[in-house]
Amino acid sequence: MRKVLFTVFVVALAWCAGTTIASAQATTNQTLTINATVSARVTLTLSVAAVTFGDADPDVTNPIVLTDVLTITAKARVGAAQGVTLTAAAAGPLTSGSDTIPIGNVSWTCSGAGYVPGTMNTVAQAAGSWTGPGSYAGVHSFSLVNNWSYAPGNYSTTVLYTLSAA
Repeated sequence: MRKVLFTVFVVALAWCAGTTIASAQATTNQTLTINATVSARVTLTLSVAAVTFGDADPDVTNPIVLTDVLTITAKARVGAAQGVTLTAAAAGPLTSGSDTIPIGNVSWTCSGAGYVPGTMNTVAQAAGSWTGPGSYAGVHSFSLVNNWSYAPGNYSTTVLYTLSAA
């Protein structure tokens, strides 16, 4: 009986050892590829939707300089050598009924790397230029030539700022 038990014990031990060895040696590997799609993208943010020049005596205040500034944030996700440009184009002159003020009487100074000063026009004017990806913050400060020839009224026009990557 001892011989049978001993044999069963040895066989069971061998079976367990074989299973453990076989399990420890049974491995498999597979690879996973991770892909990401990143597209070119630009985003433009203006801090305000409107600016207003107040009335002033042309002999005392010329030009009228806005104390409120337009903060501009241009963001671009582009290639390292790709150009990014910001332009501004007015829809037309400042108008009040049938009265007008030439849009060229509005200009801006600026601060912030890549931003450039300019004068409003109905043709797109350069307002900023950069190379490569990034977030570019700057400020435009507007001024209006103040002239005695302006008829009284509330004048307005719209300006389209366009950010593009070439």
